[in-house]
Formats: sequence, C-alpha cells, structure tokens
Amino acid sequence: MEQPNLSYIDELSGGDEAFKKKLIAIIKKEFPEEKEQYFKNFGAQNFKATAENVHKLKHKISILGLEKSYKIAENFEAGLKENSTVGHEAFHETLQTISDYLTTL
Repeated sequence: MEQPNLSYIDELSGGDEAFKKKLIAIIKKEFPEEKEQYFKNFGAQNFKATAENVHKLKHKISILGLEKSYKIAENFEAGLKENSTVGHEAFHETLQTISDYLTTL
C-alpha cells in the first residue's frame, strides 16, 4: 500500500515552516474527528451521510499524497450514493494508514 507523505504540504508551504506546521496541526485535529463521524455513520448504515464523510476525508487523502487511495475513496463514495459498501475494506485500510502516519508527525 502507498504511504502518506508531506510532498504536497511542502509544496504549498513554499518553505514556510510555520505554515507547514499549521497545516499539519489542522489535519491532525480534523482527521480523527472526521474518521470517527465516518465510522458512526457507516455503522448506522446511513450511506448518504457516510458518502459526505468520505467526500471530506478525500481532501485529507489527497493532501497526504495518496493518489491510489484517493481513487479508492472516489469509487467508494460513488458506491455509497447507490447504497453499496463495495470497497469499504480498502477505504478502512487507507484510514488506518493515515492514522498511523499522523502519529509519527
């Protein structure tokens, strides 16, 4: 599985370490909250709300340089809109990979 990275954040920050730290802090704060809400809605089988959660999480996936995982999230989101949970295992793996990575920052 691909690994998260800070390449895009480095590019965005343009060498401004304070800005880079601020972006990382925002992701570290928001990601666990969004992930928790996702699992709550997924567990309740509220697929419309779950699709919205996936949509929000896709931004974090993209910012962390996970191109393949972004495609997985995109397909999963589309499926949820049709009440299908196909792809949830791969999406859950992505969320765990990001959670593990964020603990190293």
